Amino acid sequence: LIPALRQAGATLHTIASESGTSAAIAGSRFGFANLTSDVDAVLSDPAIDGIVILTRHDSHASLAVRALEAGKHVFVEKPLAMTESDVDRLEVAARSTSGTLTVGFNRRFAPLTVRCQKLLAGRAGPVAILVTINAGRVPTDHWVQDPRIGGGRLLGEACHALDLVRALTGSPIEGLSVRTARDSSGMTIDDIALISVGFRDGSTAAIHYLANGSRAFPKERIECFADGKTVSIDNWRRLRSYGLGRSRIEPRRRMDKGHQAEIDRWMAMVRGASPPPIPLDEILEVSKWAIRAAEESRLRQEV
Repeated sequence: LIPALRQAGATLHTIASESGTSAAIAGSRFGFANLTSDVDAVLSDPAIDGIVILTRHDSHASLAVRALEAGKHVFVEKPLAMTESDVDRLEVAARSTSGTLTVGFNRRFAPLTVRCQKLLAGRAGPVAILVTINAGRVPTDHWVQDPRIGGGRLLGEACHALDLVRALTGSPIEGLSVRTARDSSGMTIDDIALISVGFRDGSTAAIHYLANGSRAFPKERIECFADGKTVSIDNWRRLRSYGLGRSRIEPRRRMDKGHQAEIDRWMAMVRGASPPPIPLDEILEVSKWAIRAAEESRLRQEV
């Protein structure tokens, strides 16, 4: 994200880390003016307009609340929070201060997502969406897998897919169910899961989050079915459309998951030239449903 911020014209004022060591390394590499381990100094500095939070998941909510209360524009990497009560705290801070809140749900800003939305615009009936995420294996002792620090992979990573289907349907989520794989002893494997999602307008989505596939297989595939049309996105490199006249393939020269587009939108908002990239209500909604999905995967039951 730091190169994306630089490309968007941000002034890289200060970088902070707990020990200061990683701040010094990144600061030297990317050209930050200041390095620090003092978060309070960053939040109180009037020269700083925007705060980007790229820490471990369990610190996202508390740092974001502090930054919002300091009146800053806040960009938080996903997930926004690890509990619904923390989401509620963030909502209070975002609605009662001059600060704004944005989460790194970049896939809704990918060029192929925008193209898919245009192809399905004006649909008369519901859309059915299939998302396959070939996430690959992460060791069980990795911090992302720790429910206290990382929240698990469904919260930390599959939330991307949940926000993506929310953006593609344009309709609020009404409910979801989670089915996880189990090992030979019957224990849940919560990074091999199916998340079924229902939306207010009658649309549906099935998100397959899979840690047991081949790394040679593409990482992400999205398929949308609506009104006799089908649109698919292959690993953010190619869009295929059917039922829209002649079937078409629209390739891209490089993979683009929307990181730069989201940062560009965020920087435009910081400069006062545009509204927040993602409506606050959608951020809060998706974040709460992602937390519920992760909780249900650990409880080994369906919502």
